[in-house]
Amino acid sequence: MYLYGASGHCKVIIDSIESSTLKKIDGIFDDNTTIKELLSIPVFDYDTFDKELIDELIVSVGINSVRKFIVQKLQANYGTVIHSKAHVSKYAFIDKGTVIMANAAVNAAAKIGKHCIVNTGAIVEHDCELEDFVHISPNASLAGNVKIGEGTHIGIGAQVIQGITIGKWVTIGAGTVVIRDIPDNGLYVGNPAREIKK
Repeated sequence: MYLYGASGHCKVIIDSIESSTLKKIDGIFDDNTTIKELLSIPVFDYDTFDKELIDELIVSVGINSVRKFIVQKLQANYGTVIHSKAHVSKYAFIDKGTVIMANAAVNAAAKIGKHCIVNTGAIVEHDCELEDFVHISPNASLAGNVKIGEGTHIGIGAQVIQGITIGKWVTIGAGTVVIRDIPDNGLYVGNPAREIKK
């Protein structure tokens, strides 16, 4: 397996992969050619690399819009990463390119789209649906039957009550409590959540 993006987020993915013996990290790609290694793993220039050697790839970039841009540019074969200390129900669905970090929980009948991040200690309860490129930050909690649109970022420690729908490309600030549906495109903070920026 290879990773694309020698970032801080990449370090957490490395730790998640190394928590299990199921996959081996063969290298990391980054556009910054001055970076030669990260956590003792070699860093390569993707443009000059033999693509036939890449069996699975994870885009290890935390910013949702940048991750989507890279995914659309590369058109690679993407894998998934689930930390050995995460709980993922056998009745949940996790799509390609998604990463589930340590102590996260994804419960029964949850559906996680492509290239999502369910970060450290995050909770995605039963019947939740996350579209592609969503990021659920550390210790954020989604109660049952929550729907999250493409590219939305749920900030650290945020809470979303059951049955809520949040639109596409929304940012929910750290510690925010969401008790009403939220449309596409906006920045929301507070308890209860209120829009402060389009």
